Amino acid sequence: MKKIIFLIFITILTIGTKSIFCQNNYQTIIDSANKYYSDAKYEKAINLYNSIIDKGFESAELYYNIGNAYFKSEDIANAILYFEKAKKIKPNDEDINYNLEVANSRISDKIEEIPELFFVKWWKNIKNLYCVDTWAKISVFTISFFFVLALVYFMSKNNLMRKFSFFSGIILIILFAISLNFSIKKYKSTINQNEGIIFTPSITVKSSPNKNSVDLFVVHEGTKIKVIDELGEWVEIKIANGSVGWLKKENLKMI
Repeated sequence: MKKIIFLIFITILTIGTKSIFCQNNYQTIIDSANKYYSDAKYEKAINLYNSIIDKGFESAELYYNIGNAYFKSEDIANAILYFEKAKKIKPNDEDINYNLEVANSRISDKIEEIPELFFVKWWKNIKNLYCVDTWAKISVFTISFFFVLALVYFMSKNNLMRKFSFFSGIILIILFAISLNFSIKKYKSTINQNEGIIFTPSITVKSSPNKNSVDLFVVHEGTKIKVIDELGEWVEIKIANGSVGWLKKENLKMI
């Protein structure tokens, strides 16, 4: 167990140090891109922002800036794509969610989502309170403090102190399990590319991966979809209202 905690700690420290280094290393380019954005030179700003991403650095702020630049350029599909990328990292950020909502109001499809059960929505809201790094740090803190309380429990001769450390330790183990679960799930959702944005003005979704199959429904540029299966050049998608069908993967870009 100690070895696992040590590895988690080292991973968090490495990620944090790398993030700070990259941010500082690319700050000059970011400043130049921000200047182009302020001067309404959106294409140049986008090119500079993307040059940073091409070097392996990413952040919610960077994706948010690219989304804003595309929105100002009237490229709504790309704006939505990058706002969604930013949201994957910071799902509860008010600015990101507001701008994404504004961008979605500019597309043709107005698809009503299937309502979630209240406890599922409540659980997701808790998970989205923090980013993956924060949940991982909480995991390390809780398990470290648990070991301290375990030491107090075994070494103390005071019954009240032993009871306190015992029940507090149980609470910490529960918090550790929850925070570690959230950290793993958020990490997987960040690296998994199973959602995308339609980049064709209008595309008919088919009943099977065949151009001669039955037409089911039409989606338009900027619509968010979930990929649930792939077959060659075709992908099976699901939209927010639960409708499912097939289209060619060339018609979308993954988030």
